[in-house]
Amino acid sequence: MPLAAVRLNPGIFREQEEINARYLDSLAVDRLLHSFRVTAEISSSATPYGGWEDPTCELRGHFAGGHYLSAVALAAAGSGNTVLKSRGDALVDGLGACQKKIGNRYLSAYPTQLFEHLAEGKPVWAPFYTYHKIMAGLLDMYLLTGNTDALKVAEGMGQWAQGFMSGFSVDQRQRMLRTEYGGMNEVLVNLAAATQKERYVEAARLFEQPGFLDPLAARRDELQGLHANTNVPKIIGAARMYEITGERRYREIAEYFLAEVEAARNYVIGNTSLDEHWTTPAGQLKGTLAWSNAECCVAYNLMKLQRIVFGWTGEARWMDAYERTLFNCRLGTQNSQGLKQYFFPLGAGYWRAYNSAEESFWCCTGTGAEEFAKLADTIYFRRGSSIYVNQFIPSTLDWKDEGIAIEQVTRFPREQGTTLKITASRPKMRAIHLRIPGWTTEDAAVKVNGRVIDAMADPGSYLALRKIWHDGDTISVSLPIELRQEPLPGDDSVAAALYGPLVLAADLGAGPPDGPMRVVHGRGTEPKDLPAPGPLPKMGAIQVESAPELRFISEGTGAKYRLMPMYEIADQRYSVYWQRESPG
Repeated sequence: MPLAAVRLNPGIFREQEEINARYLDSLAVDRLLHSFRVTAEISSSATPYGGWEDPTCELRGHFAGGHYLSAVALAAAGSGNTVLKSRGDALVDGLGACQKKIGNRYLSAYPTQLFEHLAEGKPVWAPFYTYHKIMAGLLDMYLLTGNTDALKVAEGMGQWAQGFMSGFSVDQRQRMLRTEYGGMNEVLVNLAAATQKERYVEAARLFEQPGFLDPLAARRDELQGLHANTNVPKIIGAARMYEITGERRYREIAEYFLAEVEAARNYVIGNTSLDEHWTTPAGQLKGTLAWSNAECCVAYNLMKLQRIVFGWTGEARWMDAYERTLFNCRLGTQNSQGLKQYFFPLGAGYWRAYNSAEESFWCCTGTGAEEFAKLADTIYFRRGSSIYVNQFIPSTLDWKDEGIAIEQVTRFPREQGTTLKITASRPKMRAIHLRIPGWTTEDAAVKVNGRVIDAMADPGSYLALRKIWHDGDTISVSLPIELRQEPLPGDDSVAAALYGPLVLAADLGAGPPDGPMRVVHGRGTEPKDLPAPGPLPKMGAIQVESAPELRFISEGTGAKYRLMPMYEIADQRYSVYWQRESPG
């Protein structure tokens, strides 16, 4: 469903959306534009931001001209935020002026010299990575808010990139593509879709790596040693190539990759990686629980891929996976000031840590700003006149073209189910498909207008309700939730607890004295003098103390543990995994 057709209703998701919007609103357009103007030799007296947006950082511009534009465009579409839309429009105007001043369709916050270094094999961080973010932000401003100037600027950038890459031999291009280039293939395909110009599909092919894609096409996992977030965007680009070109090989690559990472390389929270890399063979995560697990950018990109693949298959497992990552690896990674996490520590006794407001601007700051602006984008899907209810989030869908609206009323997961209230100005026969998640039980039930329906779908599938829907019709869905455990891949002696889709974390006491929002250091979020992770707790049977309050307890070896959903962990030290008494 178009993002503009869905609005979040009161609840934790809308609270997080509003926190993120306030953070975006705190940033000044002139400061975001500073390095772009300096590069274009346009006078700027603004104070630049720091961290990865510092005028000396080779990644400058990735947030200021890229993620920020995407985030405000998503906020404008998803919540009708006109203030942030005006910020986006002003930023587009400023970027357009910089591109015009440079004069060759090029646009970035750093000079073309960085691309020359790339071509010459000199050390350089990731110039095309940033270039992609800027193009993607401009395209989002066009697609989500209708800013036609943004499309013109993006198209100029696409033409420059195609001209630059076309000037090299295949071998030299492949050497250059060893340096992280974000989703250049994806954004060029998206530009082709927006303009209906085949040249941008051909431009996207210039950013393909057979050495990475061919093993996946042959269903071989050769991911060990690779940087996770460098490579997931390439798969998103392959998925979009399938959608635009119809070439089946791209779809097979995307589906195999996603299934392999989900089954063999993910932690229980729905995310992957250690020190930003896949460091082990498939299915062997023993000994990898640390501070630097699960770079948050990777979760953002995996969710994008899950969303795409679900759109092809309609398989509930991808929305189950999306839900797990959403609740456990996205919620909680933004604090009350709108600051974001980088890593997601899974070593016992660690805590959350966030960026600073004006001196960080990591990649995860940017993807987080986008994520918390688009929390409504996957709740509902459509197929013809049919509606798919994928996520249990308080929200309202208003499908004006079909004359039907659905208000979803729920306190899920504090409530074990949801209620859909229907308004239909043009009653007609249609199917409403309800996800019956894989984590529920066979006692799940559905009522239509108070009457239990006879048929029921198995957990892990969709139930289709077909009838003529009228004003006042209601659908009530009961989804019993149970406790279960899930071992760490490759180590049955270690497990995590889940309650439905929720990962439970053991509260291990107060966090560090200066709090989890300490100013963090370096390229990621690792504080100085980081202690070694503690031993995993040994917990006994977990009991539900209060289902509506999501409180759980466990009597362990010499200790009593309080457990809670991971997304509710704030300042505490915690542990997601524990030692099992025995593999059974």
